[in-house]
Amino acid sequence: MTPNEIKEKLGSGLLSFPVTHFDAAGKFAEDSYRAHVEWLAGYKAPVLFAAGGTGEFFSLAPREIPAIVKAAKDVSGDTAIVSGCGYGTEMAVEIAQSVEKIGADGILLLPHYLIDAPQEGLFQHVKKVCQSVDFGVMVYNRDNAVLQADTLARLCDACPNLIGFKDGTGDIGLVRQITAKMGDRLIYLGGMPTAELFAEAYLGAGFTTYSSAVFNFVPGLANEFYAALRGGDRATCERILNTFFYPFMEIRSRAKGYAVSAVKAGVRLQGFAAGPVRPPLTDLSARDEADLAALIAPWQR
Repeated sequence: MTPNEIKEKLGSGLLSFPVTHFDAAGKFAEDSYRAHVEWLAGYKAPVLFAAGGTGEFFSLAPREIPAIVKAAKDVSGDTAIVSGCGYGTEMAVEIAQSVEKIGADGILLLPHYLIDAPQEGLFQHVKKVCQSVDFGVMVYNRDNAVLQADTLARLCDACPNLIGFKDGTGDIGLVRQITAKMGDRLIYLGGMPTAELFAEAYLGAGFTTYSSAVFNFVPGLANEFYAALRGGDRATCERILNTFFYPFMEIRSRAKGYAVSAVKAGVRLQGFAAGPVRPPLTDLSARDEADLAALIAPWQR
């Protein structure tokens, strides 16, 4: 897709990040991953992000990423596939170019590795990645890679293929400044963990969509909530928040890393052989997985 085409796709509905499936030895389990992505592509998600944060990008070797993205692309039909990308600048360039070659529709540039950096350093980092490829690039504002509004504006001037901004900071003041300054130059994606918990606030700040982690295992419910949000049906939003999302948040908050581990457990509970998470994450305890199973029982496929 051209940058403008993927930008339009991103803004057309709910988004999600499929978990990456591993076998018992911790290797990429392609067959079950393909089955899961094909199932998700049957629901209303115009874009799926392969090898993203929920897909354990941080635990993948760069050489593994193209195969994961290609597997998703092969079965996704009309659903566009965007790849995770990140680490240091040179490695990010290599990843971006490798997934462009196998047909990815764009990349989401996750924070660089480890260190804090000044705004000029972030500018040069994002610029070099954008200029190394032709397809669309989205930046993920969070942790040690928080672009300020003026820096983002400079990047938009320098990089025509920078088409998206995803926020994981929860700083509504900053994101509202960015949406006011950049207008429709970018598409805006909510990216807080369990994004539905913040969706109403981000909608008010100019974010029309977000990435839903729970779409991985309850896609129908995720779409119901998104439709209610966009339709202004606050009663339905509150019902789903109270019956599902707040209880899920309680389970997710019991241990560090559960924001990913609980999602992968949900995928397993729906009958897909997603396998364990890789270190440094840990899987849910038996008790926590039982609680999750009880929570999602009404939405078993």
